[in-house]
This record gives sequence, structure tokens and C-alpha cells, in this order.
Amino acid sequence: MPGQDLARLRVAITAFFALDGFIFAGWVVRIPDIKQQTHASAGSLGLALLGVSAGAVLTMTLTGRLCRRYGSHPVTVACMVVLALSVALPPLTHSAPALGAVLLLFGAAYGGVNVAFNSAAVDLVAALRRPIMPSFHAAFSLGGMIGAGLGGLVAGFLSPTRHLLGLTLVGLLVTAVAGRTLLRHEPPALAQRTSSAPAGTRSDAGSTGGRGLVVVFGLVALCTAYGEGAMADWGALHLQQDLAASAGTAAAGYACFALAMTLGRLMGSTLLARLGRARTVIAGGTVASAGMLLGSLAPSVGAALLGFAVTGLGLANLFPVAVERAGALAGPSGVAVASTLGYGGMLLGPPAIGFMADWFSLPVALTSVAALAAVATAIAVSTRRAMGG
Repeated sequence: MPGQDLARLRVAITAFFALDGFIFAGWVVRIPDIKQQTHASAGSLGLALLGVSAGAVLTMTLTGRLCRRYGSHPVTVACMVVLALSVALPPLTHSAPALGAVLLLFGAAYGGVNVAFNSAAVDLVAALRRPIMPSFHAAFSLGGMIGAGLGGLVAGFLSPTRHLLGLTLVGLLVTAVAGRTLLRHEPPALAQRTSSAPAGTRSDAGSTGGRGLVVVFGLVALCTAYGEGAMADWGALHLQQDLAASAGTAAAGYACFALAMTLGRLMGSTLLARLGRARTVIAGGTVASAGMLLGSLAPSVGAALLGFAVTGLGLANLFPVAVERAGALAGPSGVAVASTLGYGGMLLGPPAIGFMADWFSLPVALTSVAALAAVATAIAVSTRRAMGG
């Protein structure tokens, strides 16, 4: 494929990553308004929100099969259209069960598009033979930050219905523009992706060794996503409850984490080119583990914020590397397995932290993020050859 076509594909796939983060963050900031509109209790809202998770998990494996049959590019476009349309539905509901039903569709589209565009990105990384996977995930993070910031600004004067309909229009417009590029070009050949795997790791997706390595890389994604989910749901509470931070300062905790993760991903391609995948994951897991120990056990707010930022830097590139390696080994099916495990980690993190906080304390519970970052480091050490240089 000519270099210009590959460059166009990179721009288009980056646009889909950024759009995904933008739409999802825009929905998240309107959850309080939707709760009030549906008159849902905290418990019933929680059950309704499980629709997002359930839809995503149920769809990810199926999407891997669809990508193998029809190609990742048309599946990416189709899933993004459904995601853009479904984000406008929650404000039209007036009960928790109805909200849960539309969120099941939203979650299915969200899970599907994540597998599809990650599969497309894996093919492009193999064709370019450059470690650019973190740049796509940086676009997702930037899109999320813009979506959350813009959502906060318009929440005061735009109703959820108009705001989320605006997200639909933006989503369809970007999909129409970027989707034309994807639909005009076939993904790089499977042979190119296979040839990018390190010597000794080229394994058929159906072989025992291949499946085992895909699951191992999925566990790295799980360890990373566990930390992201824990920081999103418990970081602010730790600062406010355990360190007596103000509400504004507590809210800055996750912002420090997310900004550091975005910066880490922007630097990810350079790190991978210089250190290689294995050493990048080993270094990242070690840094994240140390950062979270500081963030959870520090006696002052400033030190905790520093720890959160260091954790974000450390975790930044673990998920992109894990998904890229799983995809290089087993194509879209590998991406689906790694993504499903990763998403499972994000779901597991918040309730697991809650149970441990009840048994021990919240600071002690948050050290589990450090422990799982150490597990990711250990996995990278033990799979150096398979993870590649």
C-alpha cells in the first residue's frame, strides 16, 4: 500500500479513536441529569448503567468474528454510526428499565467499535512497522478530555437532549468524513501483521500457545484497566475522605491522573522505539506501582496528587502494547480477547476497591492498583521474547 494511503488511514483511524473518547465522555458528564430525569434511585441507576458494560462485553467477541469475515474497516464505520445514534437515546427515556435498555445498545456499539478500530490500528502498525499504537490511544484520551470539558461547559445552558443530539451530529459528520477513507482502503494483509510478530511468537490463533499468549497479554490489559477504573471512582473520595482535601482539589486528582496518562501515550511511540515493548511495559508497570503506593499511602494531598500523576504516566502504554501484541498474534479475535479482559478489569476495579475498603481501609484498598501494576511488570519480564523488542 502506498505511503500516502497509509498516512490517510492513520489520520482516519486516529479520528475514530478521538471521536469514541469524545462521545463517551460527553455521555458520562450528563449522567446526573439523566438520573434526575428518570427519577432513578442510586441502586436502580447503577443497574441501568450495567447495560453499558453488559452490552460491551457481549459484543466484543462477536465483533472480532465480524472483523475476520467483513474486515475491520466497514465494521468500524458501522459500529460508530450505531454509537453516534444511540448516544441520543438516554434523554428520551423516563424510567430506569428503559434507560438500561438503550444503554445496552450504546454499550454494544461502544464495545464493538473499540474492537474494530483497535484491529484496524493493529493492521496499520504492522504495515508501517513503527510502534505507533500509543498515539491512537492518546487520541482517545484527548477526545475524552475535550468531551468532558465541553460537556461541563454546555451543561449549564443545554438540556441533555440537545447536548447528546449534538454529539450524534458530530459523530455522524466525523464518521462520514473519516469513514470514506476506511471504506476506500482494504486493511493491510494478514501476512503483514503476522510478519510483524517477533521470531518465535508467530502462532496460529487456534493453537494452544497462541491462545495462551493472547490471554496473558489480555491480563496485562486487565491490570491496567483495573487501575483506570479504580482511579476514576475512588481517587477523589480518597483525597477528600482520608486527606481532608476540598471538593475542588479532590476532583483534580483524577484530572492529574488522566492528563499524565495522555502525555504518557503521546510519548509512547518514542519510548517504544527506544526501549522496545517489553522494557516499556516493565518500566511502566514499575513506575505505576511506585506511584500508586505514594498516591494511596502519602500523608499529604500534594504527595498524593504527585503519586496519581506518576501512576498515570506508568500505566499509559501498557494497554496499547497489550492489545497490539494480542492482535499481532491472533488478529481481530486476539484484540477482542484482550479488550474483553481489559474491560473486565475496569468493571472489577471499583467494586473490588469498595469491598477491600470495607474490610481494611480505602488507602490500603488502593494499594491493589500498585499490586496489579507489579503483576503486569512480572508478566512482561516472563514474556520478554513474545512481547518483543
